[in-house]
Parts: sequence; structure tokens; C-alpha cells
Amino acid sequence: MAIDNGKVTYDKKNDLPANNFPYNVAITPNGKIALIANTGNGGSSDGNVDTVSVVDLEAKPIRIVDHITVGDSPEGLVISPKGNLAVTIEVSGSNRPKDTWYYHPGGTVSVLRIDGKNVTRVGAVTVGALPEGAAFSADGNYLYVGNFIDSDLSVLRVVGNQITDTGDRFKLPGQPASMRGGPQ
Repeated sequence: MAIDNGKVTYDKKNDLPANNFPYNVAITPNGKIALIANTGNGGSSDGNVDTVSVVDLEAKPIRIVDHITVGDSPEGLVISPKGNLAVTIEVSGSNRPKDTWYYHPGGTVSVLRIDGKNVTRVGAVTVGALPEGAAFSADGNYLYVGNFIDSDLSVLRVVGNQITDTGDRFKLPGQPASMRGGPQ
């Protein structure tokens, strides 16, 4: 794969070796890196940690330069409009029967700090059951997470590299399966 003046071309000899079951891709606003959420186990929660691959989009050829460990089954992946943070939205066993050894009543949002091409996990926040998608507010000060089983949105506050739960939840008339925000 190559990107030249906004044009993406595919060259089979330069396939990227992400990790198990790559699920979502997001590109930073400055276009320098991409992140790939790898859900492992065929895209299903299994109690094991998973990864996010960091892709250097300026390298010739483009290549994976790091893997960051995150929680179990990161279905959602979003980069803030400021480009300083990314989050993975992890099922974390919240969709499994309560007697399953890795069951948790809520999913997890892992917070990843972006500093140039260096990405580090800096925190986590518990959200509702079976979170699948998220969107940052346009100013990057809030993160909204869709919780499928709970049929609601968790509202999280973003201050610098910290994301905290406001305790606010918005009930929805249906189950949010995916979300997108910002310019598309």
C-alpha cells in the first residue's frame, strides 16, 4: 500500500502484518500515522488482551512501527479531532454469560496518548455493556460511547490526556451498533 497526494494504491508485496483480526483503522488528523484495532479471536471477546498496530504513513514503504496492548476485543477505534488521543472501545466480556470466567458487567475504553508517532496507553474507563462505537465531540472535549446491550450512550469528559466518566447516560430508542463523528 502507498499513499501519494491523497491517492491510495495497493501493492501486494507491501501488505501490512497487523495482528489477529484487524477490525478498524483510523488516521490522525495530520495524516502521519494510522492505527489498526486488532480484536483477536475472530472478532469476539475471549478474555485475552489484544493490540493496536501503529502504522507510519510517512515511511517509504508504509510500515507498522509498533503494537500497543489494549483490553479484550477492541471493536471501536476513534482518534480525537485534536489528534492527541485515540481510544479503543472494548467489549471486555460484557456480552458473555455471567458465569463465564472473563465476564464483566461493562466494557472498557482504553485511552491512548499520541505524541508524534509514539503511542502509549495512559488509562482506561469502564462504560456500559457491549460498547461497540464512539465519537468525540467536534471540539474534542467529550467522548460518547454507544453501549449496545444497555441501549444508551456513556458521556465521558476529556481534559488533556485524561478521560473520565461524567456519570451521564442517554437512553436510546434502539441499540447503537456503530457510531461516527466529525468530518468524513
